[in-house]
Amino acid sequence: MELPDSEIVALPGGPARVAWRRSARARRVSLRIDPRDGAVIVTLPMRASRRAGLSLLTSHADWVSARIEALPGAVKLADGEILPLHGVPHRIAHVPGGRGGAWVAEGEIRVSGEAEFRARRVTDLLRREARRSLGEIVAVKAGQAGVRPARITVKDTRTRWGSCAANGNLAFSWRLVMAPPYVQDYVAAHEVAHLRHMNHGAHFWALVAELTPHRDAARVWLRDSGPLLLRVG
Repeated sequence: MELPDSEIVALPGGPARVAWRRSARARRVSLRIDPRDGAVIVTLPMRASRRAGLSLLTSHADWVSARIEALPGAVKLADGEILPLHGVPHRIAHVPGGRGGAWVAEGEIRVSGEAEFRARRVTDLLRREARRSLGEIVAVKAGQAGVRPARITVKDTRTRWGSCAANGNLAFSWRLVMAPPYVQDYVAAHEVAHLRHMNHGAHFWALVAELTPHRDAARVWLRDSGPLLLRVG
């Protein structure tokens, strides 16, 4: 039977959207909650059936319902909404007659043009600022570590705040630009350290400690407040 991309499944705590995934690397059925939209991601090995996924989902129904209920409320990119930028609250202000797309001024993220383009223009602004901010931090950290990234990109990732590829490319979630500077500092240091140590061994963590003093505080912030960033947009 062909596996649907997604479907609504009735659980004791209420209906939930289930997104089905197959993975050649998966050795067992697993599930997780997508913090962006509250969907239940069920990953199946290549030979596993949908029935096996439903069985796991049913046996963990209480956990699933609790996790979905615990998700922070979604933050829409609407006029008057409060959005953090580098950890500082900014109000989104629609300026229909303005020019320049989206810009930051006097504690506001101001957006010109038609309302239908507002969300995209705010997101574009955040992406540009993330690329600038994280690029500057990486340049400093890379100089301290004596390494050089091949390329730096920003993406909208679901499970990682940053990553380092074997070819030296670094990628970051653009949503980090909403986090406080010390959090961005830690994530950048973490990925730069991977340019020398592609593991999480003792030498890696020693280098991270040389590059940033914010490891512990940033990890706590990402654990407690990171899910809210994934609910923006």
